[in-house]
Amino acid sequence: MPETAERLSLSTSAARKLATTTKTVPQSQNITPRWLLRLLPWIEARGGSYRVNRRLAYRLGDGLVTFVATGAAIRVIPAELTELPALRDLDDPEILGALAGRFVQRELEPGEVIARRGEPVDEIVLVAHGKVGRIGTGPYGAETDLGVLADGRFAGDELLLDTETAWACTVTALTPTTVLTLSRSALAELTGRHDGLRAHLETVRDRPLPPSNRQGEAEIDLASGHSGEVELPGTFVDYDAGPREYELGVAQTRLRIHSRVADLYNGPMDQTEQQVRLTIEALRERQEHDLINNRDFGLLHNADLRQRISTRTGPPTPDDLDELLSRRRKSRFFLAHPKTIAAFGRECTRRGLYPEPVVHDGRVVQAWRGVPIFPSDKIPISPGGTSSILVLRTGEEDQGVVGLHRTGIPDEVEPGLSVRFMGVDDRAILSYLVSAYYSAAVLVPDALGVLENVEIAR
Repeated sequence: MPETAERLSLSTSAARKLATTTKTVPQSQNITPRWLLRLLPWIEARGGSYRVNRRLAYRLGDGLVTFVATGAAIRVIPAELTELPALRDLDDPEILGALAGRFVQRELEPGEVIARRGEPVDEIVLVAHGKVGRIGTGPYGAETDLGVLADGRFAGDELLLDTETAWACTVTALTPTTVLTLSRSALAELTGRHDGLRAHLETVRDRPLPPSNRQGEAEIDLASGHSGEVELPGTFVDYDAGPREYELGVAQTRLRIHSRVADLYNGPMDQTEQQVRLTIEALRERQEHDLINNRDFGLLHNADLRQRISTRTGPPTPDDLDELLSRRRKSRFFLAHPKTIAAFGRECTRRGLYPEPVVHDGRVVQAWRGVPIFPSDKIPISPGGTSSILVLRTGEEDQGVVGLHRTGIPDEVEPGLSVRFMGVDDRAILSYLVSAYYSAAVLVPDALGVLENVEIAR
């Protein structure tokens, strides 16, 4: 075969490296601890899919608004305005386009006040880029931090249903921020011009909200504290009619080994065994990457929007991690990029805090409030130097996050992973199909939380 031809399998010269002298097995820099694969409890998905049944919940449009940019000019996508609760069921493209066209772009500096508590709400504010803080007043007059609004969030949307409402908090830009605003006068003009918009808002305003608990689930009507023969309420537990089904994803490759290599260069180390081992390591690395980043079932994309928060000041502070922990029970562990963990350590040192580490499986691991922080380089870092921190509650019994796989498949060498011989081609090359099947499921929304926009380079 000409030297310039593309090789399809391991060459004999490379194979000899394992056939002489005292040596190690082939090493790979790509192998990481893969903590997520170790820590997730794995559930059998016998039918290749896993259905998550939940109680019926009313979605109130608490999503994110998406924008498009042309140079420095930013505009909202008209259809994305249906993420505002009052516009959730509005499906008239003409009206949505008219609304989107009346939003005005504003550039804000850090510290600039967008709205003050107690003043009338006179505009709807969409945060296109940057972060804004919300400060309220507690029962004793002290200021209270009500959290941060970041890219895609909004404020003042109650103006759509109540033109006499007042701001419940003071809204201030924390970073250089770009917002799009729709003024009260522009909204009045649009409702006067478009009968469909006016009729829609009146319908939403007059429509009674279905009874629900604080998680937005359909209420279970109960009675308590009574005595005597009181007529008890009748009730039932309503289920979500369209539960989410998670199908197992797959990562596959075709491993090729020349028969001469497999036959002659297999001592003292079996070439086929080493080739399969390193291929399996690469598949497991891809598996963890997908469990975090896959747009269908990855944890970063499946966190409920109400469980996503932004850092207060940029770097990951103890306050930010406390906010993550306060939103769920039984948090099992944090997952963060090693550089993010280092940034959190710097913030703790700056405050004079030295969190006690914990021991997990004989290894000392950094922790916060007794919850271990495990590293994963699969969590992306943006070009701007920001990343995310995940916190998980795990297990079916605790309504947490679970991994999904299917064991007992043909030619299985590890749980959910098979190596299947595919035959020998006319070039005497042996082929093996290496496949791994997996997915992950979030059983209830508060099982997974994400701290977003974490600055790691400051």
